[in-house]
Amino acid sequence: MKTIYILRHAKSSWEFPFLSDEERPLIDKGIKRTRLISKYLTEKKIRIDLILSSHAVRAYDTAKIVAAALGYPIGKIQISKTIYHSNEENLIDQFYEISDEIRSVMLVGHNPALTGFVNRYLDQKTDWLPTSGLVSISFDTEKWTNLYLAKYHPDFIITPSNLKKKD
Repeated sequence: MKTIYILRHAKSSWEFPFLSDEERPLIDKGIKRTRLISKYLTEKKIRIDLILSSHAVRAYDTAKIVAAALGYPIGKIQISKTIYHSNEENLIDQFYEISDEIRSVMLVGHNPALTGFVNRYLDQKTDWLPTSGLVSISFDTEKWTNLYLAKYHPDFIITPSNLKKKD
């Protein structure tokens, strides 16, 4: 069994027009919302074997928040420039070179690619994966290269607003 956790980066700032899109930082609201998601993961005792993140500051900083909460070494977060420019069609390519010993991967990235990707596996489609939104999908395979052929099932969709409603 392989599990993919798809996490959209936290809410970021548009306050600095001199920064490129890739350099935009997180805002406090985004950090707080990502901590809610991280708390959910720790309460459910979810273990991540590998975190792959876009190189954009807002994605990498989101990955670091989750990594710290889960006890995942920040220095082991793998950064991929292709996630930033990816689309739903080729986002799955990120998984093909992963060792089959790894059972669970978290990919931290951007819309619209993430929404398109998760909608391939969801019975109830989402219009837009919100910032800090997380989707878990399990695949019945032992090989990452067999994801396209594997039976799958969505495990959960969690958003910060869902978690706030539960409090």
